[in-house]
Amino acid sequence: MRFRRRLARGTDFRRFLSLLLAQAALLTGLGFAQAPAAAQSSAADAPQATILGTVTDVNGGVAANATVTLTGGTAKYSATTGTNGFFSFSVPAGTYVLTVSAPGLVPWTTNVTVASGEYHEVSGIVLKVKAVVSTIEVTASEHELATQQVKMEEDQRLLGAIPNFYVSYIGNAAPMSTGQKYSMAWRFSIDPVNIIIAGLSAGVEQAENTYPGYGQGMQGYGKRFGAALADNFTSNMLGGAVFPALLHQDPRFYYRATGSVAARARYAISTVFICKGDNGKWQPNYSFLAGDFASGGISNLYYPQQQRGWSTTIDTSLLNVAWGAVGALAEEFVLKRFTHGGEAGK
Repeated sequence: MRFRRRLARGTDFRRFLSLLLAQAALLTGLGFAQAPAAAQSSAADAPQATILGTVTDVNGGVAANATVTLTGGTAKYSATTGTNGFFSFSVPAGTYVLTVSAPGLVPWTTNVTVASGEYHEVSGIVLKVKAVVSTIEVTASEHELATQQVKMEEDQRLLGAIPNFYVSYIGNAAPMSTGQKYSMAWRFSIDPVNIIIAGLSAGVEQAENTYPGYGQGMQGYGKRFGAALADNFTSNMLGGAVFPALLHQDPRFYYRATGSVAARARYAISTVFICKGDNGKWQPNYSFLAGDFASGGISNLYYPQQQRGWSTTIDTSLLNVAWGAVGALAEEFVLKRFTHGGEAGK
């Protein structure tokens, strides 16, 4: 009887132990069981490393609201600097790429390697202002371009003295305005060297007794000198300004410089009969021909009586056309090497 009771008690104990184990198993399955202390530790519980620093600008001031990013492997952290330019990260040990950026400033980057529990202060973070590259396209107006080109042409002189204004060494020169045509013709007409040449021409005519109706002596020389000045003035103003302005034509000779000698010669001679219009197209050179004949007609007002008349005007005009062709040939083949200033001097 006592033995049975003991066995019963033993049975009860086994039942109690079985029940206790069953309850423990149930609690474990529900996730309430505690793991051993050694199993509770993880990488997140390991001592964290601290990366910190202060962002400044080139003037030494702090850079507030700068974006700071820290990238390592698949991990990425981000922060914004405060008003004192300070930032701080608490991250696991490892190697990271630290990037600091702000609008209008050059990004700053460095590599940072930290161990567990380490405080690493990143120094020398200075954000520089981005270089601003501006492209400004300045386009001169056609009139402004022509003004510059005409100014260079009015500096062109043969042997540094004789004006050689009416030749363009720029193949696509801007068209001259009416005012520029009159200005060049006026400057050419009153140029001191041209006046001296007129005086020398009058002296040669005096010596050869050209236009005998003028007579000799100072009076005869004065008439010849006045006639030479008048011829130059009317020819320059009519052929270089009045008719080119009315007909919208360019009074300049355009230096070619390319092609065979024969082709260049044909081109030079042709410029007596063709010229560039203000529209850039080649057209009959009415300005030169009309100016030449008009100037010859005006000369009837002051030439001696026996040298007046339309036959003399036509003969003189045709002679001037021939001299125009000779002058164009000289410009194309000879005179450039003796011309200084302007485009010819470059």
